[in-house]
Parts: sequence; structure tokens; C-alpha cells
Amino acid sequence: MARRPHLTFAQIVNMNVGFFGIQYSFGLQQSNMSPIYRYLGADEASLPLLYLAGPVTGLIVQPIIGAMSDRTLSPRGRRTPYFLIGAILCSLSLLAMPFSRTLWMAAGILWILDAANNITMVPYRAYVSDRLDPKQTSLGFLTQSAFTGLGQTLSYITPSVLVFLGMNRDAVNDRGIPHITMLAFLMGAAFSVLSILWSVRTTPELPLTPEERQRIAALPRGIGHTVREIGEALRDMPSTMRQMIAMKFFQWYAMFCYWIYIAPALALTLFGTKDPESAGFREAGLVVGQVGAFYNFVAFVAAFAMVPITRRIGAKWMHSIALVAASVSMLAIPAIQDRALLFLPMLGIGLAWGSMMGNPYVMLSDAIPRERVGVYMGVFNMFIVIPMLIQNLTLPLFYDSLLGGNPAHVIRLAGALLGCAAVACAFVTVKRADATS
Repeated sequence: MARRPHLTFAQIVNMNVGFFGIQYSFGLQQSNMSPIYRYLGADEASLPLLYLAGPVTGLIVQPIIGAMSDRTLSPRGRRTPYFLIGAILCSLSLLAMPFSRTLWMAAGILWILDAANNITMVPYRAYVSDRLDPKQTSLGFLTQSAFTGLGQTLSYITPSVLVFLGMNRDAVNDRGIPHITMLAFLMGAAFSVLSILWSVRTTPELPLTPEERQRIAALPRGIGHTVREIGEALRDMPSTMRQMIAMKFFQWYAMFCYWIYIAPALALTLFGTKDPESAGFREAGLVVGQVGAFYNFVAFVAAFAMVPITRRIGAKWMHSIALVAASVSMLAIPAIQDRALLFLPMLGIGLAWGSMMGNPYVMLSDAIPRERVGVYMGVFNMFIVIPMLIQNLTLPLFYDSLLGGNPAHVIRLAGALLGCAAVACAFVTVKRADATS
């Protein structure tokens, strides 16, 4: 690849604008899919099973797309074709989601939406890594984390803003889905494509050198070779990456617990209801959007604030501190019955969320060989989706028996797991790719 020039801060920001649209889409899922499923007739215990789309598509799509993007030669570059196609599919899915007529229609669209987001995600992270000078890696990925916070802040707060602007919070379609939710998804469809186009236009990929093009052209083609490369990457995984598996397991099992059950939990703890047709349940959905917007705004600010601290103490210790803050905050949420006080624990969750989307990738980027960034970014995502898949399959088994059918207990479980993630992170040894394993 051509020599990576030192980029200005404005160039790094433009390069990461596309992440805004991706994360606006994820924010819509996190804040609205559980209520949408409940409006369409799902029961609380089955909610994790309806979220299988994300981890399953991530497990299959991201490693394959990552490996393919390492081998792609096109006039648009190695990575760009993938996140352009993914953005278009994502927009179409967001357009369709609020018009779901049945529970299984919504679940099916979520499968397409998650597959589209996964097609976009790994090549986009690899593109950022390709483009940056090693000394700018922490700034680049933490800027990406900032756009995660910004995109999700706006997606979470959009329904409340629409109510503030005069829309009726209780106006629903014939399937019980609020009009404010429908409009938020339509806005997300526009943001998904436009933000990616902005990044592609302002910060195109660096051209490959003739030697790199020759090396890639000589690689064997076909899905069999792609799968074989993923297997080789798993076998040759750097020690730093292996040590991060436990941390990622606890961290992402916990976050999926939070996203799926925070709306039912707050409906119960704040409004004393489990009835999805009640005004209290709809109000809890707005509260989730408000506190979710706040913790994502905290993540947006924290991502930039963490840059000098990360450079000083290292990504590992910064991430450990953030996970401890989130653990304490998550454990406190079920005890809070004043909605205004809910914003306090969101400080800790926001700090951790900003760190999750940046610091692990800072730790990873130094440990993997540059010519295999795509496949290793895809493999690394397996450490996100496998815990989510396990959560989807296991939580329904003990939701009633061990957690008493109480969504607030799921939030407490998430807090405990985040504490375990902090401990696991402290034991990771960060090594550069050229260091001895």
C-alpha cells in the first residue's frame, strides 16, 4: 500500500463520518426493537431469541467479508465496495422495518438489516486502519468511537425530539407501533447512505502499490480459500488477541442483556407495568431513548477525552477503568425510581461505551499484521457476536427460574459481568505484531 501520510484532525473526522450512519442504525435497533417486538406480540422471555440475527450474521458475514476485502481489487478500492453495498441494504431495511405487519416479518427484516451492517462494519474498520499512520491509531479509533456516541445519541433522542416538536407520543399505527418510531427509522435510512458517501468522497482509500496489487492478484480465489484463510487466522492468532477473548465475552454478554431488557426493566421499576399496550410502557420507551442518548453523548465526549489518557497509561488500563465504572453504574440502575436520577449511572455506562468502541481496537491494531487487517478485524468481531449468540440462547433458559422473570435482575446480571470483564482486561498483555509471542 502507498505510504500512509499523517492526516489532519479534520481528515480523520471526515474519514469516520460514515460510522455515524452505521451507529445511528445500531442505536435504532438497541432502543426500539424490544418495544417493537412487544407491540407485535412477543413475550419477555423470548426476546433474546428474536435478537439472534445480529450475532449469527456477524459470526458468518464479518470474517468472510473481512477476508474478501483483503483480497479485493476494484476501481473503487479494496474496502469501499463492501461498505457502499452494506449501506444501501441497511437503508432499505430501515425503510421497511416500521411497516412490519407481524412479529416474524420484523424479525426477518432485522436479519437483513444486521447482515447489511456487518457487510459494512469490518471493511470500514480495516479502511480506517489502512489509512492511518501507526502514531494516529488511537486518535483514529477513538474518533470512530466518538461517532458511535454521536450517531447513537441522535438515534436514541429522536423520538423525544419529535414529541417536543409536536408529534403525539401515543399515536400508533394499526399494529401498535408509534408514529415517532416509524419516522425515526425513515431518518436512519437517509443517514446510513449519506454518511458513508461523505467519507468515501472526502477520504478515498489509498492506492495499492504495484507490488501489493501483484501479491493480491496472485492469491487463490473462491469461498473455499476465503474460509481456509479465516481458519489460518484463527490458528495464528496473536497472543494479545487470544487474551482478550474472556474480556470480550463478559463485556458483550452484559451489553446485550442491557439493550434487550432495559426498556422492560424501566417500565417495571419506574412505572410498575409489564403491559406493552400501557401508557407507562410507551413512556418507558421514551425514557430509554433519553438516557440512551445521554450515555451515548457521554461516550462521544469521553472518546476524545480518553485520547491523551490512553496514550499515557495505555488502552488496556483505560478500558479496565471504564468497565469498572460501567459495572457500578449498571448495578445501581434497578434501585433508582426517580427518572431524573437515572442520568447519573449513564455517566459510567457512557464512559465504558466510548471505550468499548475504541480502546480494544487500539489494543488489537498493534498486534496484527497489516496485510491481514481485514480478516483479523472479522475474526475479532467473532468475540463480540459469539457472546451475544450465547446470551440469546442461554438467557431464556434461566430467565424465569434464576431471575424470577424480572427484567431488572437481568440488568443486575449485566453489572456483575462488566466487573468480570474489567478483571479479565487487566490480565491482557499488549504486544506489537513484530514482537515475540
